[in-house]
Amino acid sequence: MNHFHDISLEFHEIGRDILLIITGGDAHIGAVSTAYPSGKFSPEVHTAEVPGHKESLLSSDFALRASKWLNRTVTVVIGIHYDNLSSEQIDRVCQLAERKLEVFLQTVSPPSYDKNRIQ
Repeated sequence: MNHFHDISLEFHEIGRDILLIITGGDAHIGAVSTAYPSGKFSPEVHTAEVPGHKESLLSSDFALRASKWLNRTVTVVIGIHYDNLSSEQIDRVCQLAERKLEVFLQTVSPPSYDKNRIQ
């Protein structure tokens, strides 16, 4: 059984904004979501998804969570693909991607952070 050890999260600071790239398996761009503070109770999010892909379910949630935590614009690009996964394996992939996001958010402390701490 594949343990999905290759799921990764890359972090890039672009000015004040944050770009997160989450990939695994056959890496690609499946969905892109950008969330930004809007002066409302919750950030707004905009998502684009390549037809036939399901990554937007994760990218929009991850972008919103990161934008709320960091109070800045966050774009999340996700492209994860493994052939012939069962429902349980899909759940596991989602859990691992979410864990990568949680580790990232625990590493950065709003409202300021040391970009040298994220490698």
